[in-house]
Amino acid sequence: MSIQLPVSNDTSTPAVPVPQPIAAPFYIGRVLIDPPILQAPMAGFTNYAYRQIVREYGGAGLLATEMVHATGMAWKHQHKAEHPDRLWGVPEEARPLAVQIWDNDPEVMASVARRLVGEYGVSIVDINFGCPVKKVTENAKSGSYLLSVPDRMGQIIECVVAASAPTPVTAKIRLGCSPDKINANRIAQVVENAGASALTVHGRTAADMYRGQANWDRIAEIKSYLKRIPLIGNGDLKTPADIVAAFQRYPVDGVMIARASLGRPWLFHQAACAVRGLPVPPDPDLDHQRECLLQHYALILKRFGEPKASILMRKYSCCYAQGMPGAREFRSRVARINDAEEFFEIVERYFPRLSFLSPSEDSGNGSDEGDEESCELD
Repeated sequence: MSIQLPVSNDTSTPAVPVPQPIAAPFYIGRVLIDPPILQAPMAGFTNYAYRQIVREYGGAGLLATEMVHATGMAWKHQHKAEHPDRLWGVPEEARPLAVQIWDNDPEVMASVARRLVGEYGVSIVDINFGCPVKKVTENAKSGSYLLSVPDRMGQIIECVVAASAPTPVTAKIRLGCSPDKINANRIAQVVENAGASALTVHGRTAADMYRGQANWDRIAEIKSYLKRIPLIGNGDLKTPADIVAAFQRYPVDGVMIARASLGRPWLFHQAACAVRGLPVPPDPDLDHQRECLLQHYALILKRFGEPKASILMRKYSCCYAQGMPGAREFRSRVARINDAEEFFEIVERYFPRLSFLSPSEDSGNGSDEGDEESCELD
């Protein structure tokens, strides 16, 4: 299926002003980000299948993989194992494309970055300093834990930058470890001085996890601490209007969309139209959304086979149903599927009964916040 959003049949040419863009494209190193809207790396979600669907709709200036554990990837290479599932599709995929890595060992991170640039030809190496999940922070002393050790962050970035050159390296952080330990301004200087080419800031602290509202005023403060590199804001961007408002109110060069796009991959195209001052296309009708869901499953099925693909598709299906009447019943059924027959039957019997409403009208999002699979969902 070739994915396209609905277009108007009106062929008349009304006298309207020339569209005025809300925000301009920008560069990360030598990589042009156009439009200035980035897809967030989300563990357990942003695999090749998801990225392909986003790419077909268009509107994302930069796509990113799930975060890859550097030590795990290094072990696989040492033992001549297949590359991590989280790098599925990367070698042949369209560019630009960022791969996000995490760990706390500068040398291991550098060795993996070198492979990503040399063997995979990635456009950007992104370093995760924002994941708040305990198995990453407490067990591995990585992710947002490193916000408490700025010198270590600097060492990691310097090593990765040297290993990746001339491919740009970026960093993704939170405001700090907790509300009483906000140090993003200082961290921004560490990131820039260590040689990174861009900084993405999620407007919560690690202790906040995904609760409360992202603090965009705090994100905005960081801009004055950066002298050379762009600032990308992230958090609570759910609609094209949210994205336009972020550009109009805050001095960010780019924005990053996360959770809101999981069941609405067309959001990037809508946001790009809004940012360019063009009419925002409506959400696709229900039949189109169902076809998108089926295509998503087909891509995962081709890669992983029926049992694993069906299990993986549980959470994606729940995201697609978000905001629809009857979503809870659909999710409760699709969350137990084990094979393709069950999946197609449940989609046929229950998904078609749902009429699209605002994403805010259903409280669940189908993700399990609290384990690694929800890490960096915003």
